[in-house]
Amino acid sequence: MVTILIVDDDDSLRASFEKLLAAEGYRVHSAANGLAGIDLAERLKPDLAIIDMKMPGMGGLELFGRLKEVASLMPVIVMTAYGTTETAIKATKMGAFDYVLKPFDIPALLRLIGQAAEAGRFMKSTVTLGGTGAGAVPGGDEESIVGISPAMQEVYKSIGRVAASDATVLIRGESGTGKELAARAIYQHSNRSGRPFVVINCVAIPETLLESELFGYERGAFTGATHRKIGKIEQANGGTLFLDEIGDMPLELQTKILRLLQERSIERIGGRETIPVDVRIIAATNRDLEGAIKKGRFREDIYYRLKVVTLALPPLRERKGDIALLTDYFLRRHALELGMANPGISQEGLKLLGGYEWPGNVRELSNVIQKLLIFHRGGAITQESIARSLGQDVVTEDPWKDPEEIIRRWVRGRLDRREDDLFERLLDECSRVILSEALAATEGNRSQAARLLGISRPTLHARMDKYGITVGARINAGETEELGKHQ
Repeated sequence: MVTILIVDDDDSLRASFEKLLAAEGYRVHSAANGLAGIDLAERLKPDLAIIDMKMPGMGGLELFGRLKEVASLMPVIVMTAYGTTETAIKATKMGAFDYVLKPFDIPALLRLIGQAAEAGRFMKSTVTLGGTGAGAVPGGDEESIVGISPAMQEVYKSIGRVAASDATVLIRGESGTGKELAARAIYQHSNRSGRPFVVINCVAIPETLLESELFGYERGAFTGATHRKIGKIEQANGGTLFLDEIGDMPLELQTKILRLLQERSIERIGGRETIPVDVRIIAATNRDLEGAIKKGRFREDIYYRLKVVTLALPPLRERKGDIALLTDYFLRRHALELGMANPGISQEGLKLLGGYEWPGNVRELSNVIQKLLIFHRGGAITQESIARSLGQDVVTEDPWKDPEEIIRRWVRGRLDRREDDLFERLLDECSRVILSEALAATEGNRSQAARLLGISRPTLHARMDKYGITVGARINAGETEELGKHQ
């Protein structure tokens, strides 16, 4: 649960905030002044703070600076009245996540709080690279890029080489391959890891709003622009800007992004001031940019500016050796999130996962595992359950296809006997079945039965005497069938 700290001297506003945010599923603590707010921040380590700019005693700017000393990666939203807008803008330039004007537009405020909480999670949640993901704390403050295949080893090497530099990075890969995780890993291993990590999804934001979100605007720039607004690029100053799905960015905006890449400066909408910005750019796309250039949908000059370093993430179908590791990781992670025991997965089920083509890549595998756990009814996850989740026909395999698995199940069904000589008894039961079937197959011809089994005729006779087997007397059919049971 996300913990939010509210600092405002208005008692009724704090009470309203607590009621509103608690109804949205947040844990809320509040303070009436800056000193009390700092004390709560030190004790509770909240995920997000919302503070007023104008309070008696310690002002908003001083409080913001102190909160950043307590938790440098905690997003802070500042509240302000029209008379103190410039102070709020100053706080935003200092690293505040954003500011809101009183009185509030509740839906817009809740969206902003959700964005800030997500940004805080991105900055604080560690992304580990490589291996099995066994060292990760599933559902905790750590996520893993899992895999030991040669293709993923190259990805890890590339992240390690590029992270320490300020080079622009273009991450390419199909949807669901983990482009955002790779971007966060680069950020967290960079020299800018203590500064903002701002994410802009070029598809999720409507085209009419994307420019103002990125570049901000001046008062009076358009109808409804009642105050100056700082854009996401300025908010990322000193840190990293992640432009997700940049292949879908409108052409007119690509021109402005080109200027950012070339000159490291921007202009707000409606403004004439050139604003220098110090941001590292990481971009990602699942589009065929070369094809988009030929069709006139993507600028060639911005393409070459972006691909200073290109990181290509392989689709899951090209690294199927990692599916078992990923399955285990997602089983542990989602089971913990759902508050249930990890049921494991049958060998047949794992084979089915390995044979699937995974058009949705790692994200699809994660979603399938989560769905399987939600509808799980006990025992290991089966091949049949997985087939249904993937929309495939449920295929019942030949029960004799894997005799070793049959024997394993037969033995497991007898391990609760608690007999001192259980091992020898199990061997005897198997031997009785083997001898009986060999004699039945040769119609009681002992010499042929011995040759089939690769033993001498005297040995066959001795075993027959030991187990009380006579020619033509096949072992009880029920026992033979039980040994062959597949379930």
